[in-house]
Amino acid sequence: MPLPESAEWELPRLRASFIFQDDCKYLSKDQVASQDLAEFFDVKFYPYNPPGAPPIFAATSKKHAVICRLTQTTDKDTNPCEIIQLIRDESDAANCASCWSKDPVTHEAWLCVAGNDYNIKVYNVKQGKLVRTLVGHGGGINDLATSPDNPLIIASASDDTTIRIWSLAAAHEKQSCVCILGGEGHSYDLLSVAFHNNGRYVLSAGHDQVINLWALPEFPSGHVDVPIVIHYPHFSSSEIHHNLVDCVAFYGDLILSRACHEDTIVLWQIEGFSSADPIPDPLDAPTPTDMAKQTRSYFAPTLSPSSRPAMFTRLAQFHTPDCGVQFFMRFRVFHAPGKHPILAFANAKSRTFFWDLARFGSYRAYMADLKEAQQRASRQPLAGADAAAAVPKPSWLVVKRGKKTPAGATASAATSQAAAAGDGTASLRSLSFAVGGDKESMVSASPDPESAAVLGGYTRETLQAWAEMYDLSNPVGYVKAHRTLQIDGGFVGRQVGWSPEGEWCVVVGNGNRALIYQRWGKEKGIAMQVG
Repeated sequence: MPLPESAEWELPRLRASFIFQDDCKYLSKDQVASQDLAEFFDVKFYPYNPPGAPPIFAATSKKHAVICRLTQTTDKDTNPCEIIQLIRDESDAANCASCWSKDPVTHEAWLCVAGNDYNIKVYNVKQGKLVRTLVGHGGGINDLATSPDNPLIIASASDDTTIRIWSLAAAHEKQSCVCILGGEGHSYDLLSVAFHNNGRYVLSAGHDQVINLWALPEFPSGHVDVPIVIHYPHFSSSEIHHNLVDCVAFYGDLILSRACHEDTIVLWQIEGFSSADPIPDPLDAPTPTDMAKQTRSYFAPTLSPSSRPAMFTRLAQFHTPDCGVQFFMRFRVFHAPGKHPILAFANAKSRTFFWDLARFGSYRAYMADLKEAQQRASRQPLAGADAAAAVPKPSWLVVKRGKKTPAGATASAATSQAAAAGDGTASLRSLSFAVGGDKESMVSASPDPESAAVLGGYTRETLQAWAEMYDLSNPVGYVKAHRTLQIDGGFVGRQVGWSPEGEWCVVVGNGNRALIYQRWGKEKGIAMQVG
């Protein structure tokens, strides 16, 4: 059942904060000395339950994978998080990455876990037993991802500078690694890997500051003797960031990425790239013939020796202050058909940030309506004096410090359509350019510089506050979070997970702490400390 429009604009609230079992006692003295406090590095929700089923997530620490179920409750004193399984790694490994799969015959949940011992361990979650171990990397594994197109295909990013694509199908049991992305792609440890929704493109990033996009070939359905090796990515750039890149993800055909020390999440696009186009062959990937070039792309080839078209475009920068020198900090976007896409990230100072990506389109439509109404009023002062005040304001758009607002508290149909509650990526791709040039006129529309009310009856202070959160006209400006929530005590967020239907958001980090955020709950804003 679709949510009411007003509920779709709702952002998460803190529901619970608690500490999982300390796993330091399962580490050797040397491990504890070198790794300090116990820490959860990854959290991922199981994506294969039927709609409406209580969501299940796995939080992965160095020695544990804690499997939890979340349930809606109206009792504010009840923890909505129930631990249903605990998987302990008895080896000397310190784990930091996980992803989900499932048994192709019984459909029982599989959890894949990896870390510094070079191996991927696949557990049957219901039984709590090890199913198989994937061996092949020559360095520690820092990230795992499951193909959205096939739960039996997973990708791993390693310190050995390669991405390996694995198949958990029975036909590939003797040779589970079906593809290696390596060669000239990366020169240093990898930290992040992500699939496109179609399962045919993979992003990779790491310590060398390079972000690569790889096109995957069709994999054989039967046994393979040796993996397919792809030496060159179809897009490669070290210009997007200027420090190690620890998180990269697709948002439709757009890309989100962040780097250490930069305090931003960058939204950008590869010029000419469209997942609707035929998948390029691995041999079509550009080779680094000119080593001075920091970016090369199959999707925007050079037409002549003197021409160099733009190969990527920055669209927006989401501000994530107070990350400091920390790295291995991951954002996550909730992105499901028919619902608002929400970006979430937790920093190194106990704060979690949320952006509703549908608000950018709604804001742009509302400001355009206000500007048009004011222009109409200037042409017909008597008939249009109250035109701006009659423009319906989106219900989520808060007026700063309780200033008087125009009439109408419900978003108009046009504003609602502009919210882009579906895919949302097309509107974000265009907003940076469509709004361009209008920011100054929107903020300074009043002919009287001394006037407090500059547009639609709103003060300059209110309009500026809105622009800082919702205006994408400056692709290198910082976009502030639409909601920021802070907990007591020192907390460094490592990973964000979203439930498949978007009602829960879980953040894990240092001290084995988990933060449970909830949307659409009957009890709102409950912060509970347990354990």
